Amino acid sequence: MFTYIARRMMQSIIVLLVVGLVAFAMFRFVGNPIDIMLGDERTQADIDRLTVELGLDQPFPVQYFKFLKGAAQGNFGISYRQGRPVSTILAERAPATLELAFVSGLLAITFGISFGVFTAIRRHGIAANLIMTLSLIGVSLPTFLIGILLIYIFSVELGMLPSFGRGEVVMIGGWSTGFLTTSGLKALILPAITLGLYQMTLIMRLVRSEMLEVMRADYVRFARARGLSERVINFRHALKNTLVPVITITGLQLGSIIAFAIITETVFQWPGVGLLFINAIQYVDIPVMAAYLMLISVMFVTINLIVDLLYYAIDPRLRIDARSQ
Repeated sequence: MFTYIARRMMQSIIVLLVVGLVAFAMFRFVGNPIDIMLGDERTQADIDRLTVELGLDQPFPVQYFKFLKGAAQGNFGISYRQGRPVSTILAERAPATLELAFVSGLLAITFGISFGVFTAIRRHGIAANLIMTLSLIGVSLPTFLIGILLIYIFSVELGMLPSFGRGEVVMIGGWSTGFLTTSGLKALILPAITLGLYQMTLIMRLVRSEMLEVMRADYVRFARARGLSERVINFRHALKNTLVPVITITGLQLGSIIAFAIITETVFQWPGVGLLFINAIQYVDIPVMAAYLMLISVMFVTINLIVDLLYYAIDPRLRIDARSQ
């Protein structure tokens, strides 16, 4: 077990180093932050001074090493646009994105697994066929279009829910939350549905296909021949044996919820790290862009590591293979 975890940790570190290198190298071609920070009335002396202050006069390997050293300590430098520490800016924006991702993930997992089980058990029913037909909407339509449609229906036509912003928030320590206010909860509904709909449909269709496959297995037929109830067969035997592939896809989808929150936050002007990243691209705020991509990479690597460990815990064949190596 220890050897398996150590090997996966080493692979994760290598992935983070490569992603950080690629991201930091790409941003060198986005634009010159000096031009945006100083404007048209800059002088050569101003350019030279700011170049030295930002460390842009140093070789690329030196800049990258300093970035990694600071990132390991939670220091991502100073924002070129706001002139404040990037870590402080991210800490201010993170609660909005994390709350949105949490609610979206909860909706995706709850309804995805529930609808997947229902459509597998009642696969010939009218309701199951209707759900499968409607699920094509979540898979086919782009996220931004789903958001616009929801805004048009529930904000413009019905006037039930707000179309942008986070609503009123309450500070608890250093955490700003909208869970404790009515306007905050209302503002969360449309973005959460928009962000979680695609993941929900993928999880639902995966659970359905895997469960249908398991229900055709010999041991399920044997359990049915023994006279076990359909509830025991469906939930204790069939559903349990669909967990391995479902855990993998679910873990990756939960990671993509935060990564793809950029589109949803842009449509709804949600004040999270995704919208911060879009604004950073516009103003060539390289420290913010690099910090965002590094955090997304850490999140994906961590989720993949957790999924692998759950694999290891659920599937005994992996433990046997690990001992034989």
